Amino acid sequence: MMLVLITGTSALVLEKSFVHRPIDFLCVLLGLFLTGGSANALNQYFERDIDAQMSRTKSRRPLPLQKISDKEALFFAITIGIAGVLLFLFKYNVLSALLALFTIIFYGFFYTLWLKPNTSQNIVVGGIAGAMAPIIGWAACANSLFTFEPWLLFLIIFLWTPPHFWALALYLKEDYKKVNLPMLPLVKGDEFTIRQMYYYSVLMVVVSLSLALFGSGVVYLIIASTLGGIFLKKLNAMKNNRNAGLERSLFRYSIIYLLAVFMTIIIEGIFKVGQL
Repeated sequence: MMLVLITGTSALVLEKSFVHRPIDFLCVLLGLFLTGGSANALNQYFERDIDAQMSRTKSRRPLPLQKISDKEALFFAITIGIAGVLLFLFKYNVLSALLALFTIIFYGFFYTLWLKPNTSQNIVVGGIAGAMAPIIGWAACANSLFTFEPWLLFLIIFLWTPPHFWALALYLKEDYKKVNLPMLPLVKGDEFTIRQMYYYSVLMVVVSLSLALFGSGVVYLIIASTLGGIFLKKLNAMKNNRNAGLERSLFRYSIIYLLAVFMTIIIEGIFKVGQL
C-alpha cells in the first residue's frame, strides 16, 4: 500500500493541478488507499486457505491467524472498495471511478481467482492492476489520459512487477509448489525465469530513463540510472551464482528501487512546482 500511495503521488505531482490544493491531493490518495486496500483484501479473502499453508503468509496475515472472521474480511473489502469508487465518482469524475472499479475487479477477482491459479504469466498480466495508481491519480486530476507521463509511470511499475515477484517465487519455490500455484520457476524452470526477469528489467530501466524526455531533470536521470544499474548488477549476480540469499536480496532491493525512483520523481516535481 505504501508503494501504491507513493506511485499515485508521483502522478499528482507531475500533473500539478492538485499540488496547491491539499484537500483534493489527500482525497485522491485516500481513494487510492481504499481502492488498493479493497483489491488486496479481496485477494487475501479468496486466498485464505493458500495463505494458511505458505510460510510467507501464514504467520503474518489476519485470516490465517484468525484475527478476524471470513465474513468480516469480505465485508471490509467490499465496503472500502465501494467507498473508494464513490469518492472518485462524486468528488472527481467518472473516468477515475471506472478505473478504480476496474482495479478492484481485475485484481480482486480476475487475477486472484483465474490468472494466478491457471497461468504462469499470472504476475505479468496481474501487474496491470498493481500499476494503476498513477493512471487513476492522473485521471482524477485531469479527467483525461491523453498524455505520455501517466503511461510511462504505469509502464515502470508494470515492467518492475515480473522481476520483483519472480525473485520472490524463486526463493519461495517450494512454498508455491506446496499450494500448486503455477509460478514461472515451477513451470519453465529457474534459468528461463531469470532470462525473463532480465528482459523486463532492462525495459524497466529504459522506460524509467525516458521520463527525462518529458521534463524530469538531471538529478532524476542520475539517480534512476544508478538505481537501475544496481538492479541489473544484482540480477546478473543472481544469474551467475544461484542461491536463495541473492534471490531474497534482489526481491528486497526491488522494493527499494521502486520507492527511490518514485520518491525522486516526487521530490524533483515538488521542487519544480515551487519554482513556478
